[in-house]
Amino acid sequence: MVSLMKDHREAFVAVHLRQSRDILERAAETPEFIAAVVAIADAIALSLRAGGKLLIAGNGGSAADAQHIAGELLGRLNFDRNPLPAVALTADPSVLTAIANDYGFEHVFERQVRGLGKPGDVFLAISTSGRSPNILAALKAARAAAVKTIGFTGSAGEIKALCDLCLAVPSDQTQQIQQAYMVAAHAICGLVEQDLCTPAKAR
Repeated sequence: MVSLMKDHREAFVAVHLRQSRDILERAAETPEFIAAVVAIADAIALSLRAGGKLLIAGNGGSAADAQHIAGELLGRLNFDRNPLPAVALTADPSVLTAIANDYGFEHVFERQVRGLGKPGDVFLAISTSGRSPNILAALKAARAAAVKTIGFTGSAGEIKALCDLCLAVPSDQTQQIQQAYMVAAHAICGLVEQDLCTPAKAR
């Protein structure tokens, strides 16, 4: 009985790993996906080079991903260098709860974009479903403020129509979408770092 249970658990893990591998292989073999990664990196680098900043938002696991991406840019990824300006709009509980309490949860990112976003900035909206109301509201606010809009999402949802650039993972499974776009996010951060920064030791 114990052996059967162990076999079942190991099989579950093996299936999960194979599914993760398959979605990444599918992305790697899709020229449009790779081109989107490069275009997004170029857009972010262009903004930062001109004095702009990257704003990032998402809900739940995507909120953690927003903070992860900001950390890669403000910290370091592949080498020591100057920090790059990135703000996760998910990180301040006082701001989030104040806006949610006074205006409703659908406005928690929209008001931050309106207050912090300037023409030439970039807003990265993360929504695996592509339908999160607070993300869609924030994208509309970004477009009204002349902030470039980028989306990370799955294969469906309204988010694409509101984004100048969109990285759509070819899946409807939340976990697979999140894993694939975070692999892409590391590539994007690496490209931005290479484009804008000189390793500190080489200066």
